[in-house]
Amino acid sequence: QVQLVESGGGLVQAGGSLRLSCAASGSIFNINAMGWHRQAPGRQRELVAIITKGGSTNYADSVKGRFTISRDNAENTVYLQMNMLKPEDTAVYSCFGDTPRGVGVYRSWGQGTQVTVSS
Repeated sequence: QVQLVESGGGLVQAGGSLRLSCAASGSIFNINAMGWHRQAPGRQRELVAIITKGGSTNYADSVKGRFTISRDNAENTVYLQMNMLKPEDTAVYSCFGDTPRGVGVYRSWGQGTQVTVSS
């Protein structure tokens, strides 16, 4: 069982920056990939960024060059540095962590944090 709690969301002007954090607790030692999804009203939920235990990353095309995902040395916290924010980045951002279960994985989710970018 893994618990995830996001923080760092808020209101920011277009062009500004925010840093989201996601702290994991519980059975954290077997977490492999961690990352962020976002969901905006009227839009499909999308994968924003993902980082493996080994540090490999992948980003949505819409955020490449602006967002950076990272995790700390203990691999129990994942961050999303968001620069040059745009109004279309407005969404609820949810953190996830994947734990191996048999031949598959179990994905744990945080509650989400609101990011609002004003123009």
